[in-house]
Amino acid sequence: MDGEISGPDLEDELEDEDEPLIVDIRNPQQFERERIEGSINIPLGQLPQQVDRVSDADHVVTVCPHGQASVRAARLITSFEGFDGTVESLECGLTGWEGPTETADRRQTTESTDETQSPDAPF
Repeated sequence: MDGEISGPDLEDELEDEDEPLIVDIRNPQQFERERIEGSINIPLGQLPQQVDRVSDADHVVTVCPHGQASVRAARLITSFEGFDGTVESLECGLTGWEGPTETADRRQTTESTDETQSPDAPF
């Protein structure tokens, strides 16, 4: 593991052309409710079997609710023999993240809204 990254530093990196791969280790239901834009979901319990999904990344940032379990996930990825990139944990966790997020509701609203109907329309 290469350490922890602050929320503001991660926001800056997400604006770069070579942005990190964000791995959210929460369960799929939590991930669907809200997540950092562009992140992928690999629950912590499934990470050993799915670590190859991150093996090509140059920079990985792990995310959990409070920044504690993501440290374990970052260490696990670092120990993977086929990975030689940088791995950091989001120190504030998702609860402290102030950057952009995606939610299931927002995605559904965006997909179902057209020009003639507002998302708050009763019918």
